[in-house]
Amino acid sequence: MAVSLTNYLDAGAIVAGASGLTLWQNYLGLSEGDLGWLNAISANCLGAAIGAIIGGVLADKFGRKAIYTYNMLIYMFGVALIMCSINFPMLLTGFLVTGISVGVGVPASWTYISENSEVGNRGRNIGISQMAWGIGPLIILLLGTLLAPPTGAADSGVAYPLVAWVGSFFGVEGTALHVFSSRIVFFSLFVVAFIAWLLQRRLDESAEWKAAKAAEQQAPKAGSVFASFGKLFTNKTNILTMLFLAGMYLTWNLVCSVMGMFQPHIYETAGGLSNEYANMLSAGQWLVIILTTFFFSLIVDRVNQRWLYAVGVSFGVLAWVIVIFLGVNSMQGLIFFTLLWALQAGISVQSFYALWASELFPAKYRAAAQGVMFFVVRGLSAVWGMVFVHIYGEKGEGFTVAASIMLAFFVISLLIGTIWAPVTRGKSLEQITRERYGDDF
Repeated sequence: MAVSLTNYLDAGAIVAGASGLTLWQNYLGLSEGDLGWLNAISANCLGAAIGAIIGGVLADKFGRKAIYTYNMLIYMFGVALIMCSINFPMLLTGFLVTGISVGVGVPASWTYISENSEVGNRGRNIGISQMAWGIGPLIILLLGTLLAPPTGAADSGVAYPLVAWVGSFFGVEGTALHVFSSRIVFFSLFVVAFIAWLLQRRLDESAEWKAAKAAEQQAPKAGSVFASFGKLFTNKTNILTMLFLAGMYLTWNLVCSVMGMFQPHIYETAGGLSNEYANMLSAGQWLVIILTTFFFSLIVDRVNQRWLYAVGVSFGVLAWVIVIFLGVNSMQGLIFFTLLWALQAGISVQSFYALWASELFPAKYRAAAQGVMFFVVRGLSAVWGMVFVHIYGEKGEGFTVAASIMLAFFVISLLIGTIWAPVTRGKSLEQITRERYGDDF
C-alpha cells in the first residue's frame, strides 16, 4: 500500500492538471499550444520520461529503497511550485519537476511490488497497486467538482464558498479567484506526498535486489549495473522484449496520455459541458475504473492473460467507434464512451505492462529496462500531445480526425499485445529468467 501511493500521486498529478486546465488557461491567458506544452513536460509525458530513465538506473544501482527515501521530497517541491504559480513559466516548471519525480518512482514501484510478491499473486498485487492509480483521479475529480467555480451558465460546486473565502483572504477575484480551486486540489496532493514519504522511507530493501547485488560483487567486472545496462541493447531477447512491451504500451499510452490531460477539457470544449459536469462525468468514470481494476486483480492470476488483455483493449476500441459515430457533443455518446473507456482502463494495458515488464527481465537491470521503455513511451507521448492540440483545434473542431487516429493506435495495441503475450502465469521470477536467458543473467 505504501508503494501504491506512487501510483496515486502519478495519476493524481495528471488529473489535477486536467481538471483545472481550463481554469489555468483563463487565468493566465494560455493558448492551446501552451496547454500542449504543459501536457508535454508533465507527469503525463516528458517529465515522467526523463525521471524514469534516471530512476530505473538508480534503483538498480543503489536499491529500490533509495528511491523511496528521497523521491517524494522532489514531488512535494514540484507541487508547491504549481500551487504558488502566478505565470506560465512557473506553472510549466512545476509540472516538469512533478513529472520527473513521478517518472523516478514508477520503475522502482512496479519492480518492488513484483519482487515482493508470491508466485500466485503477482498480478493481483499489481492490480491492487493499479487501483491506487484509479483512486487518485477519483478523489481529485470529486474535489474538482465540489470546488468548481461557476463557468458559463453552470452553478458553482457546493464547496466553492471555501474557495471564495480563501481567495478573498489573498485579495483576488475573477479568474484568479477561480483558479484557487485548482490550487487547493494540488495542495491535497502535497499532503498525500508527505504521508507517502513518511511511509516509504521505512520500507525494507528488496531481497531479490540484494541477492543480485551480492552476485555482482562475486564477479564485479561482468556484473556491474552499467555493464548490465549495456546488455539491454546487445542481447537479442532483451531487444525483442523491449520492442514488444514498448510497442503495446506506447500505442495505448499515446491515447491515454491525451485523455489523462485533456478529457475534461474535451468534454468542456468539443462536448459543451461545464467544468463541474465535465469533472463529475470523469469522476464517475474513475469509480467504474476502480471497481473494474479490483475485478481484474481477482482474476488475472487465474485466467488466460492473453484473452483478458484482448477483452480489455477491445472495450477501448469500441469506445472510440461509438464516440466517432454518435458524436462528442451527444450526451448519449459521451456516457457510452465514458463507460467503455472506464472498462478498458480497469483491465488496463498499463497493468499488463507493469506485470510483464517486471517479469521478463533479470533482477540486476529490471528497473533500468522499465526506465528505458517508460522514457521512450512517455517521450513520444509528449510529441503526440503537441500534435494532438493542433489537430484538435481551439474549440474541438478537429476532434473527429484526432479520434480516428487514436482509434487506430488502440487497434495496433490490441494486435501487438494479443499476438505476442508471454506465458508467465504461475512461474517464479527466477524460473522465468532462467527459461528466457539460461544461465547468462
